[in-house]
Amino acid sequence: MLGFLLRLLPFWVREPLLIAIGSVLGVRIMYLAVRDHDRVAAGLGVVFLVFTAIRVHTVVRALRARRPPSPAAPEDGATADAAAQPQPQPQPQLQFQDQPQFQDQAGTEPRSIPDAPEKEHNAWAQAVAAVAVFGVIAAVLWAAPRFMPSDDNSPRPASCSDGEHEELPKAYKKTPQPVTGEELCEALNRPDLAELLGTPGETATTASGTSDTAPLTDGKVAEPEAEVAFDTYTVNVSATYNEMSTGQYVKLMKFGDERDIKTLTVLGRPAVLSSDHTMKIEINLGSGGSGGPVEQGPLARTLSVALERDDKGGYYDITVWSTSGALPDDSVLLGIAEKVLPTIHGRAVR
Repeated sequence: MLGFLLRLLPFWVREPLLIAIGSVLGVRIMYLAVRDHDRVAAGLGVVFLVFTAIRVHTVVRALRARRPPSPAAPEDGATADAAAQPQPQPQPQLQFQDQPQFQDQAGTEPRSIPDAPEKEHNAWAQAVAAVAVFGVIAAVLWAAPRFMPSDDNSPRPASCSDGEHEELPKAYKKTPQPVTGEELCEALNRPDLAELLGTPGETATTASGTSDTAPLTDGKVAEPEAEVAFDTYTVNVSATYNEMSTGQYVKLMKFGDERDIKTLTVLGRPAVLSSDHTMKIEINLGSGGSGGPVEQGPLARTLSVALERDDKGGYYDITVWSTSGALPDDSVLLGIAEKVLPTIHGRAVR
């Protein structure tokens, strides 16, 4: 079908079009072949370049064929025609008057020859215009992938909402202005979260939020949490609505396994930095269905910030860890807290 359409095009449009396409594809394929050291691609690029060279040769021959004959040719032809015609014999005065008219008519025939350069000029104009138009199209197609993102191949960031809204536990009804896990996830899953983590080229692979209660509280303390995972780091944000102040929380840390405890102030609220190991749980989905023992996971860094400035109780936990065990600087957690916490409704904005 494409070949049939090309054959319908005029010669001075079809040939420049084939030259433009062949040259662009040939140069592009040769560049990729040299970059990737691909011999097959190099052979294909040579085929396109040879095809383009043949089309150029065809156009050059056509242009040469359309050139007008040399100026001496019409004069010689006119002289031969004049010599071939019978010479008038001396006649009366009327015959001598007719002879110049005959010669004038014969002399006017070569004057139609200068029309040929106009056709040559039109052919060149068509060729140059076609090459220019398709050259611009080729340049746009060449540069488009660099400035336009690919919708099909590029990974899309994970979404928080799963379309299901479960009924909140009773602890949320008794807590003033609590935040849900979905709302925490929406606040955490920011477009610039990867940049805040120091990995701007990554995309969130998973994002989730749950509205649960704190353990060992018999379901009386609301503790929603959200988690966003990347290839390098995983970030978890939780809110605990209890009556424990940050000072009391720091004292409790010192009795546990937390290390590198550092108190500070974030957004005008008391805060504390600490480190602790995560838990590693292996689940066997075989015939037995039993899981392995709970093991110690990679080290995690947590920033705990009081819910309110007066620190009457409750706190946010922002935790970052990686499967490799590497941790970002504390400034990363501070940056996340300063960006995420003010976007959470309720007591987070006070």
